[in-house]
Amino acid sequence: MRMSDYIEQSFSNLARRKLRTFLTTFGVVIGIGALVSMFAFGQGVQKNMTDKFKELELFNCVNVFPPTMQEQSQPKTKEEPQQAPVLDDDLIQRITKIEGVESAFAEIRFPAMVRLREKERFSLVQVLPANVCRSGLSKLLVAGEPYASDDANCLIISDSLLHGMKIKDAKTVIGEQVELSTLRFDPNLFSPAAIASVMRGDEIPFSRESYTFTIVGVAERMGFGGSMPVRSDVFIPPGPSEKMKKISLTSIWDFFSAAAGPGQAKGYSMVTVKLSSAKYVQPVKQQVEDWGFKTFALIDELKEIKRAFIFMDMFLFAVAMIAITVASLGIINTMVMSILERYKEIGIMKAVGAGDRDVKKIFFFESGVIGFLGGIFGLALGWAVGVVINQVANYFLAKQGVPYVDYFSFPWWLCLGAVAFSIVVSLAAGIYPTLRAARVDPVVALRHD
Repeated sequence: MRMSDYIEQSFSNLARRKLRTFLTTFGVVIGIGALVSMFAFGQGVQKNMTDKFKELELFNCVNVFPPTMQEQSQPKTKEEPQQAPVLDDDLIQRITKIEGVESAFAEIRFPAMVRLREKERFSLVQVLPANVCRSGLSKLLVAGEPYASDDANCLIISDSLLHGMKIKDAKTVIGEQVELSTLRFDPNLFSPAAIASVMRGDEIPFSRESYTFTIVGVAERMGFGGSMPVRSDVFIPPGPSEKMKKISLTSIWDFFSAAAGPGQAKGYSMVTVKLSSAKYVQPVKQQVEDWGFKTFALIDELKEIKRAFIFMDMFLFAVAMIAITVASLGIINTMVMSILERYKEIGIMKAVGAGDRDVKKIFFFESGVIGFLGGIFGLALGWAVGVVINQVANYFLAKQGVPYVDYFSFPWWLCLGAVAFSIVVSLAAGIYPTLRAARVDPVVALRHD
């Protein structure tokens, strides 16, 4: 028999029991649909994260931190001076001279109340140089443009902060005035009477200062951390920041730095270094570490990130295999029932010259057809489920100010692999029924009622 004959006969035999064939195939559809949708979700999360990292050039960044307190108190050699290295402006200038470094800036954040259209909201304000704003933050702008210089009296605000203020259209705030209110230590509140009042909780040892800025841009706020300034809600240039009376609060390190004793230099808690290419990450890290500082690069964690995604894919695959196993049992049951119903037919085929190999091929092709149909429609089901969940998730997240994201990704290898996997599983499920059909004795089969 030709290949086309086997295929035609397989469809014809399955069509005899339409309901049974439909239910068996539907079981495969459910299993493959679950497998496809889960893998597509995992691929979507991975693609969104890696693409965003590459778009923001996070793999081209290195974070520099000061040495820990313990490292500062333990010199490497007796001849080595006790003075600990400091993250200051001089170090930033040294870093910018290293080959491959495009820019370096200090991580400076401070708390402030943001007042816009008679509404107030607390936020962390980040100081960001104009050149970094143009090269990095500009890719996140949903309205407006980056500020032009380090001395411009303007700022960029995040769309999530606007959403919290019930402002839906980001373009309408461009050019408006916004008021930033900061806190500073008030020495007048350290009199004995004031201290007693503070201890009772009646007052706080801070005074409030207000500054006015013009909004020039609205940026998308990213939900993850990283080496680029995407975790704050307000960005201002260094010039106006230097004139503001404020309390910087980047990390807990600032408190220790602020409490440095006499003779101990104070510096920044972190410096971000942007490189022209990822190939300079290791040389720059080595150079900075030789100066006594600690470093972190996201690209070093890429292997761990990929490993985490592999574990997630394995977990999703294990869950989907439950449905695949149930579908396989359905295929075995359908094929065994088909053998019992066609027992006499198998005997006739063998009596007229069909060999065991021919019988095996017939039932193998029937199993393969079930797998093929289950794979095709399962792929369609997985895609439909992904589209529906993606639309529903984005609908609710849009109300929270989160931009539209494709949470499911269907690469070509997943589509082809799903159909191929469905066929392989179906053929594996058909092994026992096929062997059983090949062992049918034609004499006994012809006597079978």
